[in-house]
Amino acid sequence: MRSSGGFTPKSKRYKRREAAKKAWETIRKKKELKKLKEAESTLKINSFITPTQISRIKHPEDFSPLIPEKGLAKTYSKRIIRLFHKAPPDIVCGNFWELRWAFGCPLNCAYCYLRGTYRGKITPRYVKIDHVLKALDEMFNDSAFNDGKPAIINSGELADSLMNPAFMEKIADKFEEQNKHKLLILTKFGTKNIDFLLKKTRKQTICAWSLNAPKVARLWETNAPSIDDRIEAAKLVKESGYIVWIRIDPIFPIEDWQDHYEYLLLKIFRKFTPDRIILGTPRGLWKTIHYAKKARVDTSWIKYFDFKEKTGWGLKLPFNLRKSIYLFMHEKLEKLGYNTRKISICKETVKMWESLKWTYYPGECQCYGNHVLEEL
Repeated sequence: MRSSGGFTPKSKRYKRREAAKKAWETIRKKKELKKLKEAESTLKINSFITPTQISRIKHPEDFSPLIPEKGLAKTYSKRIIRLFHKAPPDIVCGNFWELRWAFGCPLNCAYCYLRGTYRGKITPRYVKIDHVLKALDEMFNDSAFNDGKPAIINSGELADSLMNPAFMEKIADKFEEQNKHKLLILTKFGTKNIDFLLKKTRKQTICAWSLNAPKVARLWETNAPSIDDRIEAAKLVKESGYIVWIRIDPIFPIEDWQDHYEYLLLKIFRKFTPDRIILGTPRGLWKTIHYAKKARVDTSWIKYFDFKEKTGWGLKLPFNLRKSIYLFMHEKLEKLGYNTRKISICKETVKMWESLKWTYYPGECQCYGNHVLEEL
């Protein structure tokens, strides 16, 4: 009697086919086991940093203190969860919450602002996961946290959120134990680092991808996954049911920048529509520039500050150039049918917001503030 595929159970062709199936199944199981072992070994990394040490790391953009540290309530488990509250008065950027689960990034982008702290050393260092989970428990159980209001907790401020998926999976799962606060995952990593997100949708997690024009990425993001791979990762995660944002920051005014950034927008919208888009332009913090030179990375991006504007948050591109960049991006997004209320600009001056005549929220972070949660 023949099988439906035309093979008798004892035929050589049938046996070869079954042997091939078993071989592929063995290979698949070995790959899964290898991934599991890699994840377990990652959790045993020796390059740890204590909660006390990470609490002392000064945010690279924290150089204009407005509130004495002693005037702030102590945060959770020795400041693993910490409020950033020191935006200069001429910048429209309110308080936001950092989750200090790690410090550093392996991607080593030429313009990375993390060089502005730890004397330019950005090799990843992690807080032991038990300390992080304890801090989150303390925060979730504190009814007075964030004045009792829901908050977005940014895990990508001092580290790339997906540089260690095994750690971030545990953090994301912890957020699912409550329904008030959201975890923000901010990353430049691609499809190889999203398996845990695709396996289970988490309602308390927002995912955001940092993108740039492909030419800019080839110049100054040489170790990061390609823009196409990042867009594909964002698309897959969105299709899995997550809220997905895109951050295009910093926008560099390279030659023919309009063509390059319109091309980026078209690449994104061919794949999916982001739930929010954050725009920004280069910020020339002196420590970033100093340690980039010491690290001997490509510092050709510094030339864009030759005709600079000095602000409370370091050097910026000339005012009119920045304004033209924002108006251009706004116009192109509007033509793509995007809801322009979901566009924000990061760490910009009051003068710029008022010149653009865009709505902003004084006292709030324009990217991650309370009004953003209300719009979800």
